[in-house]
This record gives sequence, C-alpha cells and structure tokens, in this order.
Amino acid sequence: MPYAEGNTLQKRAIATRQAVVAAAAEVFNRLGYVKAGLQEIISESGVTKGSLYFHFSSKEQLARAIIDEGCANLESACAQQFDSRTPALETLIGISYVMIDPSNNDDLVLAAFRLLNEMGDFRGTGSVVVDHWIATCQALAARAVEEGDFRADTNPDDVGRLLLEMAFGTRLLAAATDTLTELPERMTTAWKVFLPGLVDDAKVDYFSQFAARRLSSYLVPS
Repeated sequence: MPYAEGNTLQKRAIATRQAVVAAAAEVFNRLGYVKAGLQEIISESGVTKGSLYFHFSSKEQLARAIIDEGCANLESACAQQFDSRTPALETLIGISYVMIDPSNNDDLVLAAFRLLNEMGDFRGTGSVVVDHWIATCQALAARAVEEGDFRADTNPDDVGRLLLEMAFGTRLLAAATDTLTELPERMTTAWKVFLPGLVDDAKVDYFSQFAARRLSSYLVPS
C-alpha cells in the first residue's frame, strides 16, 4: 500500500475513533452506563456499526477507553500545577481545585467520573485509576511535612488519601445533586474545615487565604 494511502486511512481511522468516543461520552453523560446503548452511540456519532466494532468490541471496552481519556484530560490540567519550586501544600490545594474546576468539565471528564462511579471498579483499560491519584497526593503530603507546612506528626499516607477522598467525594455528591457549578465554593469550605487540623495555627490564615484566591479564579460567571 502506498504511504500516502496508508496515511490517509490511518487519519480516517483516528477521526472515526474520536467521533465514537465523543458521541459515547455525550450519551453516557445523558443516560448513564446501564441505559446507554451502542445503537444510540452509533447514531449519535454518525459512524457505521462495523466502524464502531473495529475500534471497540463492547460497550464496556468503549466506556473504559472514555475513562482513560477523561482522566488523561484531567491529569493534563493538574500537571500545570506541578513545580518543584512551589510548596507541596500549595500544589495540593491547586490540584484540588483543578479536579473540580467547572471549565474542566468537558464531556470526557464528566463521563469518566460518572462511569468510574457507575461501573464500580474504578478502572479504565488498565489498573485502578485512583491508585495513581492517591500516590500523587501522598507524595505531596510527605513533601509538605518535610517542608514544615503540615505538622510534624502528620501521617502523609493517611492525609494524602483523605484529601483525594475530599476532592473525589465532593465531585460525586455535586454530580448526584446537579450542583457542579457550586464545586469551587464547596472545595473552599472543605479546606477551611481541614486546614486547622493539618497545619500550625500560625499558618492557617495563609493557606486559607491561598485557597480563597483559588476560589476567585474558578468561580463561574453568573
């Protein structure tokens, strides 16, 4: 097969896969995993049944691919918060807001969170998705202890897991109550509650104000 023809076919296959994933994310968001049907996804995407099955052998495989892509989008947004020169606690606060940022709520991210919850095993096509997030938060918590922002007796593994539970649980509750636009304010409230138990009294105001400044950046205009 000539190179140009093969390259054209490859681009067409990529475009088809992207169309299927985008349509499936919209359908899963609207109907949920159980009620979503492949025929509706086919109709929404405008591809043939054969084209869909060429890329995905089942609804489950398609859903797990969406989890992968939605989480990748979210992790890409969080990566902008990482800088070795930034105190770890500020990074933790920053990524907590990215996780609930309404502007990051594209169909893939929304679908990934919904599918993670509804499918129940918190996996994409590979390992458990949240394991990586937990490890990241625990590493940042350990560095926050070393930097003297978390109290010296803080258990970073416990705190890292707790902070992810806070962000993840806040998202799930907001999605369940159709209040996603309220997430920034809820995250600020959560930090106000948690910070006094994590940092020395002299630092509570600073980090509370740091979180409040993140709130002003993520509020949705009325």
